[in-house]
Amino acid sequence: MEKKSLILKFFIKWLFIGTIVGAIVGSICVIFLNFLHYATYLRENNPYLLFLLPFGGAFISWLYVKYGKNSSKGTNLILDEIYEDKDKIPLRMGFLVFLGTIVTHLFGGSAGREGTAVQMGAAIADKIGSIFHLTKQNRKLILLAGISSGFGAVFGIPLAGAVFAMEVIEIGKIEYEALIPCLISAFVGQLVALRLHVHHSIYKAGDISQGSFSLEVILKVIIASLFFALASILFSQGIHFCKKIYTKLFPNLILRSFAGGILVIILVYLWGSRNYIGLGTNFIEDSFFHVKSIWDPISKIIFTSVTLGAGFQGGEVTPLFFTGASLGSSLAPYLNLAPDFLASLGLVAVFAGATNTPISSFIMGIELFGGHNASYLFLACFISYIFSGNKGIYSSQKVAIEKINILEEKEEAK
Repeated sequence: MEKKSLILKFFIKWLFIGTIVGAIVGSICVIFLNFLHYATYLRENNPYLLFLLPFGGAFISWLYVKYGKNSSKGTNLILDEIYEDKDKIPLRMGFLVFLGTIVTHLFGGSAGREGTAVQMGAAIADKIGSIFHLTKQNRKLILLAGISSGFGAVFGIPLAGAVFAMEVIEIGKIEYEALIPCLISAFVGQLVALRLHVHHSIYKAGDISQGSFSLEVILKVIIASLFFALASILFSQGIHFCKKIYTKLFPNLILRSFAGGILVIILVYLWGSRNYIGLGTNFIEDSFFHVKSIWDPISKIIFTSVTLGAGFQGGEVTPLFFTGASLGSSLAPYLNLAPDFLASLGLVAVFAGATNTPISSFIMGIELFGGHNASYLFLACFISYIFSGNKGIYSSQKVAIEKINILEEKEEAK
Protein backbone atom coordinates (compact mmCIF):
# COMPACT_ATOMS: atom_id res chain seq x y z
CA MET A 1 0.00 0.00 0.00
CA GLU A 2 2.85 2.36 0.81
CA LYS A 3 4.42 1.88 -2.64
CA LYS A 4 1.07 2.43 -4.33
CA SER A 5 0.52 5.63 -2.38
CA LEU A 6 3.97 6.87 -3.41
CA ILE A 7 3.21 6.13 -7.05
CA LEU A 8 -0.12 7.94 -6.77
CA LYS A 9 1.55 10.90 -5.10
CA PHE A 10 4.21 11.00 -7.83
CA PHE A 11 1.53 10.87 -10.54
CA ILE A 12 -0.60 13.62 -9.01
CA LYS A 13 2.47 15.80 -8.49
CA TRP A 14 3.58 15.52 -12.10
CA LEU A 15 0.06 15.74 -13.44
CA PHE A 16 -0.04 19.19 -11.86
CA ILE A 17 3.49 20.29 -12.82
CA GLY A 18 3.42 18.64 -16.26
CA THR A 19 0.12 20.32 -17.09
CA ILE A 20 1.55 23.72 -16.21
CA VAL A 21 4.68 23.08 -18.30
CA GLY A 22 2.70 21.73 -21.24
CA ALA A 23 0.16 24.56 -21.19
CA ILE A 24 2.73 27.36 -21.04
CA VAL A 25 5.21 25.81 -23.48
CA GLY A 26 2.42 24.79 -25.87
CA SER A 27 1.04 28.36 -25.87
CA ILE A 28 4.47 29.88 -26.53
CA CYS A 29 5.07 27.37 -29.34
CA VAL A 30 1.79 28.41 -30.97
CA ILE A 31 2.90 32.04 -30.91
CA PHE A 32 6.26 30.98 -32.34
CA LEU A 33 4.67 28.95 -35.15
CA ASN A 34 2.42 31.87 -36.12
CA PHE A 35 5.39 34.24 -36.26
CA LEU A 36 7.34 31.65 -38.26
CA HIS A 37 4.50 31.22 -40.74
CA TYR A 38 4.27 34.98 -41.25
CA ALA A 39 8.06 35.35 -41.62
CA THR A 40 8.05 32.64 -44.29
CA TYR A 41 5.14 34.34 -46.07
CA LEU A 42 7.00 37.68 -46.10
CA ARG A 43 10.21 36.11 -47.43
CA GLU A 44 8.47 34.21 -50.20
CA ASN A 45 6.62 37.33 -51.33
CA ASN A 46 9.60 39.66 -50.98
CA PRO A 47 12.65 37.92 -52.54
CA TYR A 48 14.92 40.88 -51.83
CA LEU A 49 14.82 40.06 -48.10
CA LEU A 50 17.47 37.42 -48.79
CA PHE A 51 20.05 40.21 -49.14
CA LEU A 52 19.45 41.21 -45.52
CA LEU A 53 20.43 37.76 -44.23
CA PRO A 54 24.06 38.74 -43.33
CA PHE A 55 22.83 41.75 -41.34
CA GLY A 56 20.11 39.74 -39.61
CA GLY A 57 22.60 37.06 -38.62
CA ALA A 58 25.09 39.64 -37.35
CA PHE A 59 22.38 41.34 -35.29
CA ILE A 60 21.27 38.11 -33.60
CA SER A 61 24.88 37.12 -32.91
CA TRP A 62 25.45 40.56 -31.38
CA LEU A 63 22.47 39.97 -29.07
CA TYR A 64 23.93 36.60 -28.02
CA VAL A 65 27.36 38.13 -27.39
CA LYS A 66 25.92 41.09 -25.48
CA TYR A 67 23.13 39.43 -23.51
CA GLY A 68 23.17 35.70 -24.14
CA LYS A 69 25.84 34.54 -21.68
CA ASN A 70 25.81 30.71 -21.98
CA SER A 71 22.64 30.69 -24.14
CA SER A 72 24.76 30.36 -27.28
CA LYS A 73 25.39 26.69 -26.44
CA GLY A 74 21.76 26.02 -27.31
CA THR A 75 20.47 22.47 -26.99
CA ASN A 76 23.90 21.28 -25.84
CA LEU A 77 23.55 23.51 -22.76
CA ILE A 78 20.31 21.70 -21.89
CA LEU A 79 21.97 18.31 -22.25
CA ASP A 80 24.91 19.47 -20.11
CA GLU A 81 22.55 20.68 -17.36
CA ILE A 82 20.63 17.41 -17.39
CA TYR A 83 23.92 15.56 -16.93
CA GLU A 84 25.67 17.81 -14.42
CA ASP A 85 23.16 20.27 -12.89
CA LYS A 86 25.72 23.10 -12.64
CA ASP A 87 23.78 26.22 -13.52
CA LYS A 88 20.30 27.47 -14.36
CA ILE A 89 19.14 27.62 -17.96
CA PRO A 90 18.52 31.34 -18.49
CA LEU A 91 14.99 32.27 -19.48
CA ARG A 92 16.53 34.70 -21.96
CA MET A 93 17.59 31.64 -24.00
CA GLY A 94 13.96 31.12 -24.97
CA PHE A 95 13.53 34.72 -26.10
CA LEU A 96 16.82 34.83 -28.00
CA VAL A 97 16.29 31.58 -29.88
CA PHE A 98 12.69 32.63 -30.65
CA LEU A 99 13.83 35.93 -32.17
CA GLY A 100 16.90 34.38 -33.81
CA THR A 101 14.89 31.68 -35.57
CA ILE A 102 12.33 34.17 -36.89
CA VAL A 103 15.14 36.34 -38.27
CA THR A 104 16.83 33.32 -39.86
CA HIS A 105 13.66 32.32 -41.71
CA LEU A 106 12.58 35.86 -42.56
CA PHE A 107 15.81 36.50 -44.45
CA GLY A 108 16.33 33.05 -45.98
CA GLY A 109 18.59 30.88 -43.83
CA SER A 110 18.22 27.12 -44.11
CA ALA A 111 17.15 25.93 -40.67
CA GLY A 112 14.35 24.23 -38.79
CA ARG A 113 12.30 24.84 -35.67
CA GLU A 114 12.97 21.90 -33.32
CA GLY A 115 15.95 23.52 -31.66
CA THR A 116 13.84 26.56 -30.91
CA ALA A 117 11.00 24.50 -29.43
CA VAL A 118 13.37 22.42 -27.30
CA GLN A 119 15.29 25.43 -25.99
CA MET A 120 12.16 27.45 -25.25
CA GLY A 121 10.58 24.43 -23.56
CA ALA A 122 13.58 23.72 -21.37
CA ALA A 123 14.12 27.38 -20.42
CA ILE A 124 10.47 27.81 -19.41
CA ALA A 125 10.42 24.47 -17.58
CA ASP A 126 13.57 25.34 -15.63
CA LYS A 127 12.00 28.62 -14.53
CA ILE A 128 8.88 26.78 -13.37
CA GLY A 129 11.09 24.29 -11.54
CA SER A 130 12.88 27.07 -9.67
CA ILE A 131 9.52 28.51 -8.58
CA PHE A 132 8.57 25.12 -7.10
CA HIS A 133 12.08 24.67 -5.60
CA LEU A 134 12.49 21.22 -7.17
CA THR A 135 15.29 18.87 -6.14
CA LYS A 136 18.17 18.01 -8.46
CA GLN A 137 16.46 14.81 -9.65
CA ASN A 138 13.11 16.55 -10.14
CA ARG A 139 14.84 19.34 -12.05
CA LYS A 140 16.05 16.75 -14.53
CA LEU A 141 12.48 15.50 -14.96
CA ILE A 142 11.02 18.94 -15.53
CA LEU A 143 13.70 19.75 -18.11
CA LEU A 144 12.77 16.59 -20.00
CA ALA A 145 9.12 17.57 -19.69
CA GLY A 146 9.93 20.95 -21.22
CA ILE A 147 11.74 19.30 -24.14
CA SER A 148 8.89 16.88 -24.82
CA SER A 149 6.17 19.54 -24.69
CA GLY A 150 8.06 21.83 -27.09
CA PHE A 151 8.90 19.06 -29.54
CA GLY A 152 5.42 17.53 -29.46
CA ALA A 153 3.55 20.82 -29.83
CA VAL A 154 5.64 22.15 -32.73
CA PHE A 155 5.42 18.99 -34.83
CA GLY A 156 2.07 17.64 -33.66
CA ILE A 157 3.54 14.34 -32.49
CA PRO A 158 3.18 14.24 -28.69
CA LEU A 159 4.06 10.57 -28.17
CA ALA A 160 7.23 10.87 -30.24
CA GLY A 161 8.02 14.12 -28.41
CA ALA A 162 7.77 12.42 -25.02
CA VAL A 163 9.95 9.48 -26.04
CA PHE A 164 12.43 11.76 -27.85
CA ALA A 165 13.09 13.68 -24.63
CA MET A 166 13.77 10.44 -22.75
CA GLU A 167 15.88 8.92 -25.53
CA VAL A 168 18.03 11.83 -26.74
CA ILE A 169 19.86 12.26 -23.41
CA GLU A 170 22.17 9.27 -23.82
CA ILE A 171 22.78 7.04 -26.83
CA GLY A 172 21.49 3.54 -26.15
CA LYS A 173 19.53 4.43 -23.02
CA ILE A 174 16.04 5.68 -22.23
CA GLU A 175 15.17 7.66 -19.09
CA TYR A 176 12.01 5.76 -18.19
CA GLU A 177 11.70 7.59 -14.86
CA ALA A 178 10.64 10.65 -16.88
CA LEU A 179 7.82 8.79 -18.65
CA ILE A 180 4.94 10.33 -16.69
CA PRO A 181 6.19 13.96 -16.73
CA CYS A 182 7.08 13.76 -20.43
CA LEU A 183 3.81 12.15 -21.52
CA ILE A 184 1.67 14.59 -19.55
CA SER A 185 3.51 17.72 -20.72
CA ALA A 186 3.71 16.54 -24.35
CA PHE A 187 0.02 15.70 -24.58
CA VAL A 188 -1.03 18.91 -22.83
CA GLY A 189 1.24 20.93 -25.14
CA GLN A 190 -0.33 19.32 -28.20
CA LEU A 191 -3.87 19.81 -26.86
CA VAL A 192 -3.15 23.49 -26.33
CA ALA A 193 -1.73 23.77 -29.86
CA LEU A 194 -4.83 22.13 -31.35
CA ARG A 195 -7.14 24.29 -29.25
CA LEU A 196 -5.38 27.36 -30.62
CA HIS A 197 -5.88 26.07 -34.19
CA VAL A 198 -2.34 25.18 -35.16
CA HIS A 199 -2.16 23.31 -38.45
CA HIS A 200 0.69 20.81 -38.58
CA SER A 201 2.18 19.41 -41.76
CA ILE A 202 0.41 16.28 -43.00
CA TYR A 203 2.32 13.68 -45.01
CA LYS A 204 0.61 10.78 -46.75
CA ALA A 205 2.41 7.53 -47.50
CA GLY A 206 0.82 4.70 -49.47
CA ASP A 207 0.29 1.24 -47.99
CA ILE A 208 2.91 -1.19 -49.26
CA SER A 209 2.50 -3.76 -46.51
CA GLN A 210 -0.54 -5.68 -47.74
CA GLY A 211 0.63 -8.45 -50.02
CA SER A 212 4.08 -6.88 -50.30
CA PHE A 213 5.85 -8.13 -47.21
CA SER A 214 8.54 -10.02 -49.05
CA LEU A 215 12.26 -10.65 -48.91
CA GLU A 216 12.72 -8.50 -51.99
CA VAL A 217 11.11 -5.44 -50.40
CA ILE A 218 12.98 -6.02 -47.13
CA LEU A 219 16.33 -6.09 -48.96
CA LYS A 220 15.45 -2.92 -50.87
CA VAL A 221 14.51 -1.17 -47.64
CA ILE A 222 17.83 -2.22 -46.08
CA ILE A 223 19.72 -0.80 -49.08
CA ALA A 224 17.76 2.47 -48.86
CA SER A 225 18.38 2.63 -45.11
CA LEU A 226 22.12 2.45 -45.63
CA PHE A 227 21.82 5.55 -47.80
CA PHE A 228 19.73 7.17 -45.07
CA ALA A 229 22.50 6.42 -42.55
CA LEU A 230 25.06 7.96 -44.89
CA ALA A 231 22.90 11.06 -45.27
CA SER A 232 22.60 11.43 -41.50
CA ILE A 233 26.39 11.23 -41.17
CA LEU A 234 26.92 13.84 -43.90
CA PHE A 235 24.32 16.10 -42.32
CA SER A 236 25.77 15.92 -38.80
CA GLN A 237 29.39 16.14 -39.83
CA GLY A 238 28.62 18.88 -42.35
CA ILE A 239 27.35 21.17 -39.59
CA HIS A 240 30.25 20.35 -37.26
CA PHE A 241 32.77 20.84 -40.08
CA CYS A 242 31.33 24.22 -41.07
CA LYS A 243 31.38 25.36 -37.44
CA LYS A 244 35.09 24.53 -37.21
CA ILE A 245 35.94 26.29 -40.47
CA TYR A 246 33.90 29.37 -39.61
CA THR A 247 35.44 29.55 -36.11
CA LYS A 248 38.94 29.29 -37.53
CA LEU A 249 38.38 31.94 -40.21
CA PHE A 250 36.14 34.24 -38.15
CA PRO A 251 36.78 33.99 -34.40
CA ASN A 252 34.31 36.84 -33.91
CA LEU A 253 30.77 35.41 -33.82
CA ILE A 254 29.22 38.54 -35.35
CA LEU A 255 31.56 38.48 -38.36
CA ARG A 256 31.03 34.73 -38.60
CA SER A 257 27.29 35.09 -39.02
CA PHE A 258 27.67 37.97 -41.46
CA ALA A 259 30.03 35.88 -43.61
CA GLY A 260 27.68 32.90 -43.39
CA GLY A 261 24.80 35.02 -44.63
CA ILE A 262 26.84 36.18 -47.63
CA LEU A 263 27.76 32.57 -48.40
CA VAL A 264 24.10 31.49 -48.36
CA ILE A 265 23.27 34.27 -50.86
CA ILE A 266 26.12 33.12 -53.11
CA LEU A 267 24.87 29.52 -52.92
CA VAL A 268 21.33 30.56 -53.86
CA TYR A 269 22.58 32.20 -57.05
CA LEU A 270 25.08 29.45 -57.84
CA TRP A 271 22.30 26.86 -57.55
CA GLY A 272 19.78 29.11 -59.27
CA SER A 273 17.11 27.96 -56.82
CA ARG A 274 15.52 28.97 -53.54
CA ASN A 275 14.22 25.47 -52.81
CA TYR A 276 16.86 24.90 -50.15
CA ILE A 277 16.35 27.93 -47.92
CA GLY A 278 13.80 28.23 -45.12
CA LEU A 279 11.92 25.23 -43.77
CA GLY A 280 11.15 23.65 -47.13
CA THR A 281 7.91 22.03 -45.94
CA ASN A 282 6.28 22.36 -49.38
CA PHE A 283 9.25 20.57 -50.93
CA ILE A 284 8.98 17.81 -48.32
CA GLU A 285 5.30 17.29 -49.11
CA ASP A 286 6.03 17.26 -52.85
CA SER A 287 8.63 14.51 -52.33
CA PHE A 288 5.76 12.14 -51.57
CA PHE A 289 4.18 12.76 -54.97
CA HIS A 290 7.06 13.41 -57.35
CA VAL A 291 10.46 11.77 -57.70
CA LYS A 292 13.26 14.09 -56.65
CA SER A 293 16.87 14.38 -57.78
CA ILE A 294 19.70 12.95 -55.69
CA TRP A 295 21.11 16.50 -55.67
CA ASP A 296 18.16 17.76 -53.63
CA PRO A 297 19.15 16.12 -50.29
CA ILE A 298 22.81 16.94 -50.95
CA SER A 299 21.94 20.58 -51.59
CA LYS A 300 19.84 20.81 -48.43
CA ILE A 301 22.71 19.42 -46.38
CA ILE A 302 25.07 22.03 -47.84
CA PHE A 303 22.69 24.96 -47.31
CA THR A 304 21.83 23.90 -43.75
CA SER A 305 25.46 23.27 -42.79
CA VAL A 306 26.49 26.69 -44.08
CA THR A 307 23.59 28.37 -42.25
CA LEU A 308 23.73 26.67 -38.84
CA GLY A 309 27.50 26.41 -38.86
CA ALA A 310 27.68 30.21 -39.07
CA GLY A 311 25.68 30.63 -35.87
CA PHE A 312 22.20 31.23 -37.24
CA GLN A 313 19.39 30.03 -34.99
CA GLY A 314 16.75 27.41 -35.71
CA GLY A 315 16.88 23.67 -35.61
CA GLU A 316 17.97 20.65 -37.57
CA VAL A 317 14.85 18.48 -37.61
CA THR A 318 12.90 19.96 -40.51
CA PRO A 319 16.05 20.07 -42.70
CA LEU A 320 16.56 16.42 -41.70
CA PHE A 321 12.98 15.70 -42.81
CA PHE A 322 13.74 17.47 -46.10
CA THR A 323 16.95 15.49 -46.58
CA GLY A 324 15.37 12.14 -45.75
CA ALA A 325 12.14 12.58 -47.71
CA SER A 326 13.86 13.89 -50.86
CA LEU A 327 16.54 11.19 -50.64
CA GLY A 328 13.94 8.45 -50.32
CA SER A 329 11.99 9.90 -53.22
CA SER A 330 15.12 10.06 -55.40
CA LEU A 331 15.89 6.38 -54.73
CA ALA A 332 12.42 5.24 -55.81
CA PRO A 333 13.20 4.66 -59.54
CA TYR A 334 16.35 2.69 -58.75
CA LEU A 335 14.68 0.41 -56.19
CA ASN A 336 11.39 0.18 -58.09
CA LEU A 337 9.38 1.27 -55.06
CA ALA A 338 6.81 4.03 -54.65
CA PRO A 339 8.31 7.49 -53.91
CA ASP A 340 5.83 8.17 -51.11
CA PHE A 341 6.79 4.90 -49.39
CA LEU A 342 10.54 5.59 -49.52
CA ALA A 343 10.04 9.27 -48.68
CA SER A 344 8.24 8.28 -45.47
CA LEU A 345 11.04 5.90 -44.52
CA GLY A 346 13.72 8.46 -45.31
CA LEU A 347 12.02 11.22 -43.34
CA VAL A 348 12.17 9.27 -40.07
CA ALA A 349 15.31 7.22 -40.73
CA VAL A 350 17.65 10.15 -41.44
CA PHE A 351 16.30 11.79 -38.29
CA ALA A 352 16.96 8.58 -36.34
CA GLY A 353 20.57 8.42 -37.51
CA ALA A 354 21.38 12.09 -36.94
CA THR A 355 19.79 12.34 -33.48
CA ASN A 356 20.52 8.77 -32.31
CA THR A 357 16.87 8.28 -31.37
CA PRO A 358 15.52 5.23 -33.27
CA ILE A 359 12.56 4.46 -31.00
CA SER A 360 11.10 7.96 -30.99
CA SER A 361 11.75 8.15 -34.75
CA PHE A 362 9.76 4.96 -35.28
CA ILE A 363 6.92 6.30 -33.12
CA MET A 364 7.08 9.52 -35.10
CA GLY A 365 6.59 7.50 -38.28
CA ILE A 366 3.49 5.87 -36.81
CA GLU A 367 2.06 9.23 -35.71
CA LEU A 368 2.77 10.86 -39.07
CA PHE A 369 1.96 8.05 -41.51
CA GLY A 370 -0.12 5.49 -39.61
CA GLY A 371 0.79 1.92 -38.81
CA HIS A 372 0.37 0.21 -42.18
CA ASN A 373 4.12 0.27 -42.94
CA ALA A 374 5.25 -0.12 -39.33
CA SER A 375 7.61 -3.05 -39.99
CA TYR A 376 9.51 -1.15 -42.64
CA LEU A 377 9.57 2.06 -40.61
CA PHE A 378 11.09 0.16 -37.71
CA LEU A 379 13.67 -1.53 -39.94
CA ALA A 380 14.69 1.72 -41.63
CA CYS A 381 15.07 3.61 -38.32
CA PHE A 382 17.27 1.00 -36.71
CA ILE A 383 19.44 0.31 -39.77
CA SER A 384 20.09 4.05 -40.09
CA TYR A 385 20.73 4.36 -36.35
CA ILE A 386 23.22 1.48 -36.21
CA PHE A 387 25.25 2.52 -39.23
CA SER A 388 25.32 6.27 -38.53
CA GLY A 389 27.99 6.01 -35.81
CA ASN A 390 28.06 7.48 -32.32
CA LYS A 391 28.30 11.14 -33.31
CA GLY A 392 25.15 13.04 -34.22
CA ILE A 393 23.96 16.62 -34.42
CA TYR A 394 24.24 17.12 -30.63
CA SER A 395 27.92 17.30 -29.66
CA SER A 396 27.11 17.05 -25.91
CA GLN A 397 25.11 13.84 -26.30
CA LYS A 398 26.65 11.09 -24.16
CA VAL A 399 27.08 7.45 -25.15
CA ALA A 400 25.58 4.95 -22.72
CA ILE A 401 25.93 1.94 -25.02
CA GLU A 402 28.16 2.17 -28.08
CA LYS A 403 26.83 1.03 -31.43
CA ILE A 404 28.41 -1.77 -33.40
CA ASN A 405 31.50 -0.49 -35.17
CA ILE A 406 32.61 -2.96 -37.83
CA LEU A 407 35.84 -1.14 -38.66
CA GLU A 408 36.99 -1.17 -35.04
CA GLU A 409 36.20 -4.88 -34.79
CA LYS A 410 38.33 -5.54 -37.87
CA GLU A 411 41.21 -3.55 -36.41
CA GLU A 412 40.99 -5.49 -33.16
CA ALA A 413 40.96 -8.78 -35.08
CA LYS A 414 44.18 -7.83 -36.83
